[in-house]
Amino acid sequence: MTSPGALDGIRVLEVGTLISGPFAARLLGDMGAEVIKIEPPGSPDPIRTWGQAEVDGHHFFWTVHARNKKCITLNLRTPRGRELFCDLAERCDIIVENFRPGTLEKWNLGYEVLRQRNPGIILVRVSGYGQTGPDADKAGYASVAEAVSGLRHMNGFPGGPPPRLALSLGDTLAGMFATQGALAALYRRTVTGEGQVVDVALTEACLAVQESTIPDYDAGGVIRGPSGTRLEGIAPSNIYRSADGSWVVIAANQDTVFGRLCAAMGRPELATDERFVDHVARGRNQDEIDVIIAEWAAQRRPNDIIDTLSTAGVIAGPINTVAEVVCDPQFQARGMLVEHYDEAAGRTVLGPGVVPVLSATPGGVRSAGPARPGQHNDEVYGQLLGLSTGELAVLADEGVL
Repeated sequence: MTSPGALDGIRVLEVGTLISGPFAARLLGDMGAEVIKIEPPGSPDPIRTWGQAEVDGHHFFWTVHARNKKCITLNLRTPRGRELFCDLAERCDIIVENFRPGTLEKWNLGYEVLRQRNPGIILVRVSGYGQTGPDADKAGYASVAEAVSGLRHMNGFPGGPPPRLALSLGDTLAGMFATQGALAALYRRTVTGEGQVVDVALTEACLAVQESTIPDYDAGGVIRGPSGTRLEGIAPSNIYRSADGSWVVIAANQDTVFGRLCAAMGRPELATDERFVDHVARGRNQDEIDVIIAEWAAQRRPNDIIDTLSTAGVIAGPINTVAEVVCDPQFQARGMLVEHYDEAAGRTVLGPGVVPVLSATPGGVRSAGPARPGQHNDEVYGQLLGLSTGELAVLADEGVL
């Protein structure tokens, strides 16, 4: 039986589309929160049709992205729809939205309106550039946010075009920071009794993970650029081709770990070589140490490299595709490959498990993404708001639901 989760008893209202806001709501749902997702009638979230696999007309991004959610329809462009939204907000702890700034205010559903109905409401707002500042009114996508923030400039190889990761990283980062903010606001509410706004920008989420790039520039004028398969000044930490042509990652930049690597390669003298004797020296002589390790790795099969180094206490691993990931015994043992029953597809589909793992109140996958918009209208509007079947039918006829 699935644990209720640490956020059992917390109710989240999600209004938005695609990745960033819905990902934040998914993370809250993974931890046990009840998540109610709103879709406009006749205009479902486009993410329902996303995903690179298509089987019998079904796609599977939605299967995982909307897991642990209840789906209702509601037209916020109508006065009655806005009334119902406020009624729902009264009964919720958190609202997550990722519209362009000003959209909720245009519908007279801004934070000041919502807090009058529910002083404890926490409004999580995810946007391209944030709710304030000269660019606040711009629409934003992760691809541009990664570029504007400087993150994309650091990807790729020197002299080449800056590629993007084959994922919407900026959206995911923003969703994670939004979840962090929501949890902080939940705690603060236990002290003050009042909610607040959590303001997350895609650009700022991408900026926040850039380690020392800003102080390095401010103090030393260093503009960090792309460094291919390694980090400049951090050595050895790179990929090396094995005897069968596949790549292995070896990370031994810490002094003690580097000593173990040298011993495992049968070259203990390298640990005291003045070119490699400490972190700074190795950083200055990256190319030389990479050549030495590459020559050693090229004579061995990947499993032999990894086994030898792991036994010696050196961090190493393969570069897996998803085909290897789903068979990985460590991920399997940790419950990180979870079956989702996709009602629309009529089959179970593997998806990622819940991160992090809590010892007493672990999260879980209670349901896959709902098969159709409005699937939980009767439950939410009937049980939570007390509307009758007849009232729901009228609202549907009027285009409110």
